[in-house]
Amino acid sequence: LGSEPPTERNLVDFPLLTPFQTSLSGAHTQLYMLHSLKQTSTPPQQYSLLFASSTSILSLTHLHIPLRPLCICHVVHCRARQVLPALSSNTRQDHGSSTTIFVFAEREHAFDDGELRRLAAQSVGRTLQDVDTMEKLEEGGFNRIFLITMHDGFQMIARVPYPVTQPKFYAVASEVATMAFLRAHDLPVPKVYGYSPTSDNAAKTEYIFMEFVKGTKLTDLWMQLKEADLASVSLIMSIPFPAGGSLYFVDDLEKVAGEKTGFQTLKGEHFCIGPDVRLHMWYGRRSQLDVKRGPYENAEAALAAAAHKEIAYLERFGQPLLPFQRMRRESFNYEKQSPLDHIKNLQRYLLMAPSLIPNSPSLRAFCIRHPDLHPSNVMVSTSPDSGQLEIISLLDWQHAAILPRFLLAGIPDRLQNYDDPISQYLIPPSFPPNAHTMGESELMEAVGVHHARLVHFHYAKGTEELNHLHHEALSDSASLFIRRLFYQAGYPWEGETHDLKALLIEATEEWGWLAEAGVPCPVEFEPDDVTKTKALSERLKLDDETLEIARGMIGFGGETWVPSDEYKKAKSLAEMLKQKILMAIPERELRDTTEANWFLDDMDEEPYM
Repeated sequence: LGSEPPTERNLVDFPLLTPFQTSLSGAHTQLYMLHSLKQTSTPPQQYSLLFASSTSILSLTHLHIPLRPLCICHVVHCRARQVLPALSSNTRQDHGSSTTIFVFAEREHAFDDGELRRLAAQSVGRTLQDVDTMEKLEEGGFNRIFLITMHDGFQMIARVPYPVTQPKFYAVASEVATMAFLRAHDLPVPKVYGYSPTSDNAAKTEYIFMEFVKGTKLTDLWMQLKEADLASVSLIMSIPFPAGGSLYFVDDLEKVAGEKTGFQTLKGEHFCIGPDVRLHMWYGRRSQLDVKRGPYENAEAALAAAAHKEIAYLERFGQPLLPFQRMRRESFNYEKQSPLDHIKNLQRYLLMAPSLIPNSPSLRAFCIRHPDLHPSNVMVSTSPDSGQLEIISLLDWQHAAILPRFLLAGIPDRLQNYDDPISQYLIPPSFPPNAHTMGESELMEAVGVHHARLVHFHYAKGTEELNHLHHEALSDSASLFIRRLFYQAGYPWEGETHDLKALLIEATEEWGWLAEAGVPCPVEFEPDDVTKTKALSERLKLDDETLEIARGMIGFGGETWVPSDEYKKAKSLAEMLKQKILMAIPERELRDTTEANWFLDDMDEEPYM
């Protein structure tokens, strides 16, 4: 999140690898067991602010936010096809600030830029002659962003999706309708001037023309927002809907359906609820599937849709695959995993789902929430009247969905800290009393842990004060577990089923408080199967921790993202790390296997799409 570059890292300074004797083997074990390894993680970024999400208020004091997945991009890891270096960031209104390598075919998009300028000018009542410049502002995860400036200084945004963006028609149409709907409810979102969800126009591309928001990203400020500045934002999850799916204009879906089928109109309005545009419902070849994606008439339909989608995908396209996460492959003995195992676990989930729906009408009610709530998607400015910092716009509503409140509730992924029991049980965080005796490395780690707990705690407490409906869902422990199970069941299969199976086993063990009294669990696991699954969980936990060590050594984030000024260095460090790891493995066969599955090398991802 921070703009400061990482600290200097140099693998040459690391001691030569001296692996411990262990029953495990392979590259990730060697990496995890580095002897006298220097801790070189990026230092915590310091923030002091009060941040409001679409659901609550968040107090961050000297916040440590670790690197998180930012966008679909590949740096030291890319697909084994023609690639294109490109500038990208996860923001929508500023210049790109990170270097990434993308599959060229997925991002190359030919369109008539002259006609795009003309259409943009026309959308705000001007002519092509009024346009002064059109410059590329950035490349986001799903769209290319242009800033159009008129001769009189007026500026606007033109956003064009990449060929790979899915579901293109629905994604464009739904985002436009969502922003219009929220503006009608006095929420601060960009104004849309014009759009086309198809390429059947003079510019030969889908596009959205919208307001250019002049302000500052919340991540760039070390200031405090007051609750009065944030009151309107808390309204979002309070807006009720009669069904689930995603928002559209009736006219757009009538063009697709040809008649009024497949969507539910909102009473007295020109908006309607149609297909769910969450990305995993359409990812890769899933866009070819004829499956129900909404509208969802009830909570049970919403719970089941993503699992039915994934079963349909595996039955049509599934094939045995190695786990996509290559750091985990050794724990699976480098063996391909069958999609039939995942289908079986999805069917188990579908048996459980109806019994996991809460009875509370408030929790079952359909509502909408920002799909990627992140400080970089919050634009702020200082009020000339009060001098206070105000939220002026919430950006990036692509892939927003309407779901039951118990499925949408929760602390945003970028801010949550559920893996820590202190955060999970909302225990007020306190700094270790022996901090003054800690060494520098130990103290840095303690600061990071404490700040992560602070973010989680204050978000939850702010929700309690500002948004009672969301707090009811957020504080319901059963809903928290059901959300984890729901998202895992709908996530695209990545060549392994373990994470879903482990949650299903946990559900059978905790069934007494997850379901209503007297409702029997419809799923059983053999004791030996449970034992083996839990043992695999421990090995995979080690793999995931190993990946975090590599992140700190090389300095990459989610999807191997690095700041642009660190790109060459990260590439060099990644190759150096690979060579040192390989030299530390004496067995030729194991060394060859490790190299063939190296987690930062090029990889063909097509079978996983």
